[in-house]
Amino acid sequence: MALDLLARWWRAGARTARLAIGIPDYDTYVEHMRRNHPELPAMSRDAFFHERMLARYGKGRSRCC
Repeated sequence: MALDLLARWWRAGARTARLAIGIPDYDTYVEHMRRNHPELPAMSRDAFFHERMLARYGKGRSRCC
C-alpha cells in the first residue's frame, strides 16, 4: 500500500517535471488517444516527439528569444 502510494507520487512528480521543462508525455498522449479517439491510431513515439518539437519551435518561424 505505501509502495503503491510512493509509486503514484513518483509518476506524478516525474510528469510535473517533464511539463516544467517542456518534455511532452507520450504515455499521456496514448491514453488520451485510447479514451477519446479509439478509431484513430496513436502516433509512434518518434513521430509524437517530432510533431511536438515542430509545434513548440515551429518550422521556419523566427523568435526573438
